[in-house]
Amino acid sequence: MHKLVAQLIVYRNLPPDNLLLPLADICEKFSSGVYQREQLVARIYDQVHKLLDVATVYGFDKNLWHNYLTYLLVSCENPFAITCEKEGACDGSVNQFAKNDFAVFKQLFDYDFSELEQKLNINCFSVISNYRAVVKKERRYNKNISEKVQALSAAIEQAADADAVFTLVTDFYKAYGVGKLGLNKAFRLVHEEAGVELVPISNTESITFDDLIGYERQKQRLIENTEAFVAGRPANNVLLFGDSGTGKSSSIKAVINKYYDQGLRLIEIYKHQFRDLSAVIAGIKNRNYRFIIYMDDLSFEDFEIEYKYLKAIIEGGLEVRPDNILIYATSNRRHLINETWKDRNDLTEEDGIYKSDTMQEKLSLVNRFGCTIYYGQPDQKEYFNIVCQLARRQGITLEEAQLCAEAKKWELNHGGISGRTAQQFINYLLGVREPAE
Repeated sequence: MHKLVAQLIVYRNLPPDNLLLPLADICEKFSSGVYQREQLVARIYDQVHKLLDVATVYGFDKNLWHNYLTYLLVSCENPFAITCEKEGACDGSVNQFAKNDFAVFKQLFDYDFSELEQKLNINCFSVISNYRAVVKKERRYNKNISEKVQALSAAIEQAADADAVFTLVTDFYKAYGVGKLGLNKAFRLVHEEAGVELVPISNTESITFDDLIGYERQKQRLIENTEAFVAGRPANNVLLFGDSGTGKSSSIKAVINKYYDQGLRLIEIYKHQFRDLSAVIAGIKNRNYRFIIYMDDLSFEDFEIEYKYLKAIIEGGLEVRPDNILIYATSNRRHLINETWKDRNDLTEEDGIYKSDTMQEKLSLVNRFGCTIYYGQPDQKEYFNIVCQLARRQGITLEEAQLCAEAKKWELNHGGISGRTAQQFINYLLGVREPAE
């Protein structure tokens, strides 16, 4: 195995915590015949333990060794993979180096651990080659990555040669991308000493637009803008504003779930991170994805100046915002920046500046969102409709009149009428009322 791994060229930049190099070293030690059994077995178990950790995180099943090798192929970013992400397989000399590496991976797929197991009296490689994973809930692992990796792994198992593996992997890159940007839907921003880093959000809510009852006009406007963006047509930055609990954030989550397979990705960022926006954009502007930079519950007080960074990024800076990036924000405020009655008084201040200029400065941020969508609080009839539909979906069998009466009592004591209140009431019924029926 050590000689095989040493032959890698294109995929030589394996992650520092990869298992291939330690396992290759173990196999080299075993082949030399100069080793202490207990120490070698302990090293093997250490690597198998790490493999089981990876398998648990991604919900791998059946042949964990094959799944891990495939995971390395789809997560290792290199110039060849990124080019395939944009264009698919292209003619070029680099293909020969890539096929050399795919031949190596195919041999690693077929690597025979039986002699090692027999002489060391262990069976861990046999177990991980035919593994039955404990069934886990989706929220405990990234199902999206798990399914894609396992499907490609099964295809590579059946591949006849390196040419077949080349076709399978490059087709995967073109369809889904490579690395964390290709495999994951959403990311958050983390500021490290070396700079900013996009960290995948492994478990996102699987909410769809059908789950959000009502607000059909609002959802349609959001869908139309997003579809134009995903298709490469002109689209606007979006501000979803209105009452709390009306589905603004849920609509954004539904967007990323609906269009992920078409290359849409979401980056969640908070206002204290706005100064890092330029660095984030520089890192993603040349990738073959469409990015929504998502700002939830966006608002600013008088003393907060972070909105100036945002204004410059959206429109006004010297550098043109890349075509593959839009900003979607939600807010309970229409004007985002706190506005006072003093701002409306056009008398000059002590320093000679007109207060109307201050007001225009605050409004100019909202004006940079070309699409503003209002989510208003539902009336009582709409609230009851939301409750009844949610109840039917969950199999709650209370009569409609009783259901509405109970929903009315609930909202009076739990924050008033909203879609969020309706969902919380249904959660209450499922958790408390249903078992007693």
